[in-house]
Amino acid sequence: MEEVSILQEVRAAVNTRIAANLQALRARHELSLDALAAASGVSRSALSLIERAESSPTAVVLDKIAAALNVPLEALFKLQGAAAQPLARRADQPVWRDPNSGYVRRSVSPPGTTSPIEIVEITLPPGARVTFERAGRNRIIHQQLWVLEGAIDFTLGDATHRLEIGDCFSLQLDRPTAYHNPTRKKARYAVIDAEA
Repeated sequence: MEEVSILQEVRAAVNTRIAANLQALRARHELSLDALAAASGVSRSALSLIERAESSPTAVVLDKIAAALNVPLEALFKLQGAAAQPLARRADQPVWRDPNSGYVRRSVSPPGTTSPIEIVEITLPPGARVTFERAGRNRIIHQQLWVLEGAIDFTLGDATHRLEIGDCFSLQLDRPTAYHNPTRKKARYAVIDAEA
């Protein structure tokens, strides 16, 4: 029972961080909720709930919002205003669970740094699938996908690649992507992003 309570607190803290980041990014871009809804395809009411930390948005919804704001997805998860630290202990790395697919996202990179590199660890449950549209971004983001455990079917545009333990795939995020765990065991992989 105590473990469930701790998990709920962690989830609420991450949703609060997403809410604050979304508000700040929307203000920086001088966008109303209506304008962001039109640009992202996410309803005004859903955006409002996210900004009030009253909803647990899916990874797909967050990706649409990030694309409309022309920022990397990580910008919605970052601890803003944090002092730069060269070390991020595992216990301090923010963890978020997608309510739709059940995938778990851990932000590995130390907070507050100015590095153009971001590292995220993903755990994808058996059978889970996550698809990102990637449309509308004006930024060039290079990505490497490194499988640490299990196997995934990774789709970039129209091509699907089976990736297994140790495999690393290099790409530019300029087409739709999909991550699918076709196995009965969890898959774990690192996503390393760098802006050009």
